[in-house]
Amino acid sequence: MPAEIPLVELLRVLVGHGVEFIVVGGVAAVLNGAPVTTFDLDILHRRTPENVERLVAALTAIDAVFRTDARRIRPNASHLMGPGHALLETRLGVLDSLGTIETDATYDTVFEDTFVLEIDGMMIRSLELRRLIRAKEIAGRPKDFAVLPVLRATLEERGRS
Repeated sequence: MPAEIPLVELLRVLVGHGVEFIVVGGVAAVLNGAPVTTFDLDILHRRTPENVERLVAALTAIDAVFRTDARRIRPNASHLMGPGHALLETRLGVLDSLGTIETDATYDTVFEDTFVLEIDGMMIRSLELRRLIRAKEIAGRPKDFAVLPVLRATLEERGRS
C-alpha cells in the first residue's frame, strides 16, 4: 500500500496521534488476503478517556464530521466514549470509528483475535480473519452476507497453504 493512498494516510494520522485501534471491516479483509475492494476505513477504537482524547485530536486534524448529519457536526469525546458508531467523512476519505462490533465486543475483548503487520513503515493491528467472519455474520447486513463467501474461501485457501 503506497503512501499516497488516502486509506494509508488515514492510518498515518491515527498512528501519528497514538490512537489505539484495530482495523475491522473491508480493510481488515484485504489485510487478511481476501480479494475484496473497499473505499473506507473501519476501526474499533479503545474507549479509554486518554485514547478517545487522542482520537478526537486525530479526527480534528483531518477535518472529520458526521457524514449522516447535514449540520457537519464534528465528533467529540462524548460521541466516541460510547458503544455506538461514528460514521465520519474526512478530508482523507470515509472513516467509521466503532465503539463496539458484533453485539458488544470492545477493543479489549477482541484484542486476542488480532495480528499486527507493517504498512508503509507503520505497525497496524487488524482483526484476524476468523473473527472478522464472525463479526460479519453477527452484523447480518446484506453487504456483510455478500462478502462472507469470499472471506470463507480465503480462510479455506489459507488453511490449505
